[in-house]
Amino acid sequence: MTDLHWKSAAKLVKGYAKKKFSPVEVANACLAQIERHDKQLNAMVAIHAEEALAQAKASEARWHKGAPQGPVDGVPTLIKDLLLVRGWPTLRGSRTVERNQDWNQDAPSVARLRECGAVFLGSTTTPEFGWKGVTDSPLTGITRNPWDTTKTPGGSSGGSSAAAAAGYAPLTLGTDGGGSIRIPAGFAGIFGHKPSFGRVPAYPLSPFGTVAHVGPMTRTVEDACLMMNVISQPDARDWTSLPADGVDYTAKLASGIKGLKIAFSPTLGYVDVDPEIAKLVQAAVRVLEELGAEVEEVDPGFSDPADCFRTLWWCGARALLGKLPADKKKLLDPALADVVEQSMSISLDDYQDAVKARGVLGSQMRQFMEGYDLLVTPTLPIPAFEAGKLAPAAPDNTGKWVNWTPFSYPFNLTQQPAASVPCGFTAKGLPAGLHLVGRMFDDRTVLNAAHAYERATGWHKARPPGC
Repeated sequence: MTDLHWKSAAKLVKGYAKKKFSPVEVANACLAQIERHDKQLNAMVAIHAEEALAQAKASEARWHKGAPQGPVDGVPTLIKDLLLVRGWPTLRGSRTVERNQDWNQDAPSVARLRECGAVFLGSTTTPEFGWKGVTDSPLTGITRNPWDTTKTPGGSSGGSSAAAAAGYAPLTLGTDGGGSIRIPAGFAGIFGHKPSFGRVPAYPLSPFGTVAHVGPMTRTVEDACLMMNVISQPDARDWTSLPADGVDYTAKLASGIKGLKIAFSPTLGYVDVDPEIAKLVQAAVRVLEELGAEVEEVDPGFSDPADCFRTLWWCGARALLGKLPADKKKLLDPALADVVEQSMSISLDDYQDAVKARGVLGSQMRQFMEGYDLLVTPTLPIPAFEAGKLAPAAPDNTGKWVNWTPFSYPFNLTQQPAASVPCGFTAKGLPAGLHLVGRMFDDRTVLNAAHAYERATGWHKARPPGC
């Protein structure tokens, strides 16, 4: 079977159970796809083929016995290079991280996937310490978008988005501190879910604090739900993590969205949106209405919290990198080094003001969402732009990534669950994303609505040219 690498995780485990194909065959198919395309895409930091095949053989033996280890046993999986994987150097896209140290722990999400028999193929690229909305770094260079290799796949989980879109693996892990799952999902035409803060445990906790989330990036919503069932299990190392809620995210996927109350905000009241993107999102909202949702066009009523977000994020960069020795600071991404330098002028009063502003925004959104099940916006106001740039229309490469990601970072500040689902393509063949934001802790409704839209449209079935 030549298309095994395109099968969803849900279809793979069904196929394993019926002995239609084996985890070893699938792992080899995915590794071959990586070999075919990654010289061009540069989505991989490292490929651990020997280890992956050993895991696949062990999984094959379990399936032959009819005793799989968990719901993703034998499923090829990729891990963003910000998350610890036992035995693998986690270099975080940085030349400042020492490779030769003990790498003896799995991050909680990685540990849960390992316990359930997932097959780890390798690690995916990230900008340095995941600091920006595109994916390039001094360590690994530029990662490219499979839909158009002159364009960025977004970031910071751009390696995971490019890999998933190109058929490297059905399951990939990402992180999201300001849109870093949803931005690349939107640009690369895949599904990405930022869970409610604390729903997926993290360790060590991000230096960027309580805006940072860990979540699934997949080609289908069902596969993201499979991952959520695994990675949302508790881990005592994360003192901020939520207790297990017992939710099976796959159980009610077919329930539909009839009767849901949806607030549709095309611009949040202050964003300029590319006309093509706006048209695609409007069409997607009409589909939600046709599926039985009650849609009201309304803005949530807050002003752009960019200054608040920048203050908190920049302070995280200072905490992480402000005390680096001068020789190591020279190794940083120059734009990141500039952020660290700018952060030195942020006072304690500035930081406390940002914390207060965040609290006001969070309270406002909790109250707004009392009247709605979901808030819907575009994922991004623009299609993917030139790879290697920090921002569109910035020839000197100094444009700030926060300026073109206005739909994502507010909901890192509020910690709400949010997802991006593909909603069509521009005239130039670049993906667009529909952004679904849920009530705090109500990940299920976000996932169910995304699944209903996905089934009604089929945009997720498209494949990049040449892949």
